[in-house]
Order: sequence, then C-alpha cells, then structure tokens
Amino acid sequence: MSSSTVITNIATLVTNDPSLGRGSPLGLVQDAAVVIDGDRIAWTGESSKAPATDNRVDAGGRAVLPGFVDSHSHLVFAGDRTQEFNARMSGRSYTAGGIRTTVAATRAASDAELEANLTRYLGEALRQGTTTFETKSGYGLTVEDESRALRLAARHTDEVTYLGAHIVSPDYADDPAAYVALVTGEMLDACAPHARWIDVFCEKGAFDGDQARAILTAGKARGLHPRIHANQLSHGPGVQLAVELDAASADHCTHLTDADVDALANSSTVATLLPGAEFSTRAEWPDARRLLDAGVTVALSTDCNPGSSFTSSLPFCIALAVRDMRMTPDEAVWSATAGGAAALRRTDIGRLTPGAYADLTLLDAPSHVHLAYRPGVPLVSGVWRRGVRVV
Repeated sequence: MSSSTVITNIATLVTNDPSLGRGSPLGLVQDAAVVIDGDRIAWTGESSKAPATDNRVDAGGRAVLPGFVDSHSHLVFAGDRTQEFNARMSGRSYTAGGIRTTVAATRAASDAELEANLTRYLGEALRQGTTTFETKSGYGLTVEDESRALRLAARHTDEVTYLGAHIVSPDYADDPAAYVALVTGEMLDACAPHARWIDVFCEKGAFDGDQARAILTAGKARGLHPRIHANQLSHGPGVQLAVELDAASADHCTHLTDADVDALANSSTVATLLPGAEFSTRAEWPDARRLLDAGVTVALSTDCNPGSSFTSSLPFCIALAVRDMRMTPDEAVWSATAGGAAALRRTDIGRLTPGAYADLTLLDAPSHVHLAYRPGVPLVSGVWRRGVRVV
C-alpha cells in the first residue's frame, strides 16, 4: 500500500499552474506544502491548510519546484573529445564532422562500458534535479550499433530517440543516398521497437531538407514521432519541416527567419533551446526573447554530448538562458520543467499539480530565482522521483 507524505514549510512552491498560485506561468505559492501519495502529487497549497498524512518532511524555508525535464541529450557514447574542445577554445570553429570521433569510440566500446557511461551521466543529472530525460542514439551509425544504443537507453528511460541520421556514416561517405536508404530501411526496422521518437540533424554537412523529410516520414510510418535538430549552424529548412510534420520539438533554433518564428508560433512544435552548445562552441546565442514575444513555446535542455555541450546541468543552462538569451528567471525555470514536458508531449511531468508524477526538486535557497542569481552553486539539496526521495 502506498503511503502519503507532506513536504511543508516551503518558502516558495513552483507549481507551473497559474490557477494554483500567483504569477504566470509559474503559479507560485508562498509558505506552501505539497502532498505526495504514492508516486503522484495529491495536493498543493498553503502549509496551514495541508491535510494529514502518514509522513512529514520539513523543507526548512527552502524552495520546491518540479523536477527538471531534459528533453534533448546524447548520453549513449564512449570516448572523450577534450583535445577538440581545447583546440576550439583556441580559435578553431565547430563543425558537424567532430561527431565521427565519437562514432569510432562508441563502436569500439562494449555494452557494459556504454551503459556505465550512461548511468554516470544520469546520476550527475539527477543530483542536479533532473527527474526526466530524453536520450538519443546517433554515435553508432550501423544497424547493430544504433539498435544496441537504443536498447541500452530504454533500460533507463521511456523517452528514447532513434537518431541514425546524426551524420552520414563514414562508411557511406561517398554514397549518402545509400545511407539514407539504410536509415529508413533495415536500420529503422531494427531500431523502431526500442524508441518512441525519431530525429535527424538537418544541417549543411549532415542531411538536407529532402533527406530529412524522407527520414522523418519513414519513422512516422513506423509509429515514431518526429523531432529535429534544426537551424543550429545556419539558416535552413529544419524549422519549417518540423512544423510541416508536426514534430514535437525543433531543437537549437539559432538561425531563424521571421517566417520560421511565425510558423513555430502557430504550431504545437516546441522550440527547444540548448545554451550549453553555444557556451561550449562560442557560437551565436539563440534569441529566446524573440521567440517568447512571438508566442512560441520554449523549452530548455542540456544537449549533453561529448563534442559540443558536455554538461548535464539544467541549473547551469537556466543561468545561461537568463544571462545570455534574455529570458527572465521565471521563463527559464518554466522552460526547463513544463517546457521540457511540452517538448516530450507529456502532461504528467514538469508541474506540481494533483495527478502529476511526484517529481520534485528541493533547493537550498528560498526562491527558484537563485538558480540564475547564484550560478554555479550546487543548490539542489533534495530530489524526489515518482514519490521516492533519491537525493
């Protein structure tokens, strides 16, 4: 039988439901409490009105917010690209070709080595408040290596993405059309049973608009829902293709035309921004302010990967978004929680409302604003996932 727990004496509770508290979009409750029953949220409100429960936790005047939802990561890999990062910070620009280094290391790694890496980075993320994560294949680029990456990932999350179309496999460098045929044929057949999503890197040096459309359309026919790496390094067709195919998310969104912004604003496709990538490549920042003011739904994610954004910290990304992408602290926190949930088309995470999963983060601070106000400080002092305290 499940037991109930009240977390009380919360200075600021972020519910992400304006009907439950003040302030849009966060729905803030001061001097608050939240009741967990089993793996779900049963009640939120003022501490003085909290119902009786089996257990009681005193938050000590700290802030509580939904667990972070990281809707874009690349965690099934082996190897290290320290030298590439060091060279880039010394003046060499980033290009998509660096992925090939990780492909070689990943192919050479054992299943045990890959899963050990995966669980290591998941542990890092959990200690920093991430309770839901999406992760992708994309560093195998063979039928066997892509399917095993997804199989390993599926042991740890339901949000698994088939990214055979990360780059054209080095094995097919002289015949990209044959590689697209593999990605949409035999590789898709092997990978679809282990994935929920399909993704493609639509960019110069990777896949053009026609190739990306063929890949995503084939995935949809197999029951996988599209997401897309779009408009990261240059203007291109990625965002328009995302809207056309009802992709859950267009990710990066750095180089956008007015038509791209309008298309996103009039669709259900989320713009997922990945400031760790811009930080780690010294690239141009996405204009979050432009997107938000146009009415686009924005998510924040880490893009954790060994080449261009080797961070598992959504608190760090929140601080970057506030400082360098002109988001307010409230907007950034919403985007890293409810925004990430929207990018995964989930309504049972990213919010602390009755019926949602009891995924909570306790900060050693009185307000969520401290995530941007005190950048780099390890503020997460407690994490509950599915109603169980895990940090």
